[in-house]
Amino acid sequence: MISKSRVLLGLIIIFFIVGFTTSAKSLIETRFGYLSAAATGGEPAEAVNPLSVIYPANLQQYRAKSREYVESFSKKKREYIIYIFEKGENYFSKAAAILDERGMPAELEMIPALESQFDAKAVSPAGAVGYYQFMGELAREYGLHISSKGDERKNFVKATIAASKFFKDQLTYFNNDLLLSVASYNCGPGRVRVAIKKSGKTDPDFWDIKRYLPFETRKFVMDFIAFNVIGTNYDKFLNNQLDFDEPPFIQVEEGDSTLRADSLTVKAL
Repeated sequence: MISKSRVLLGLIIIFFIVGFTTSAKSLIETRFGYLSAAATGGEPAEAVNPLSVIYPANLQQYRAKSREYVESFSKKKREYIIYIFEKGENYFSKAAAILDERGMPAELEMIPALESQFDAKAVSPAGAVGYYQFMGELAREYGLHISSKGDERKNFVKATIAASKFFKDQLTYFNNDLLLSVASYNCGPGRVRVAIKKSGKTDPDFWDIKRYLPFETRKFVMDFIAFNVIGTNYDKFLNNQLDFDEPPFIQVEEGDSTLRADSLTVKAL
């Protein structure tokens, strides 16, 4: 017969093992978001770190090339970023609705934040006016009326519609390259075409022609990326929880159900 003491000892050992496994599983779920689907019999999947920075869909492909800039921008310009997002609270949704209605990328809602800080009365040294800083000739070309009675560059809805028309033309011309279109908004399509020619490439992207663009334009495009990334992760930004490292991967080996996350290894019972 098995003594009561040995039975009790066995129960204690089982309780300890189950408790450890449960705690380890909880640790992984807390740190990395969720377990691989394979842990529950599904297909293996990449785990998501809940603090990892998420890039907007149209900018995801630029993560590696812009991550360092965005991380630095989020730290050095923190007060300015918060100021802009608070000021733009009532404008972002309006811009997003107009852009969506016209099939334009949602990321373009950041253009008035960069151009005028949402100031209808903003005037540049060159004479650009309003939320989107349209020059007079370009504003008229895209349907904005300017007269002694009023200036539609100062009307947010009408100026956003005009900007969406401009971007539609640029996206068509630049093969739907969002960053080249944003660059052309800042320095003009002509300068972007010259930069493309200087690059010597037949189908260049922004990174290929970056060094041939004016400094202001290079900064404008990088700030455009940064504002969009921070906007997508704004709650994490406010709580100082932005994690720019790549999301970790949790793998479950078939057979022994061993869980691995970074250097952490747990064997599920």
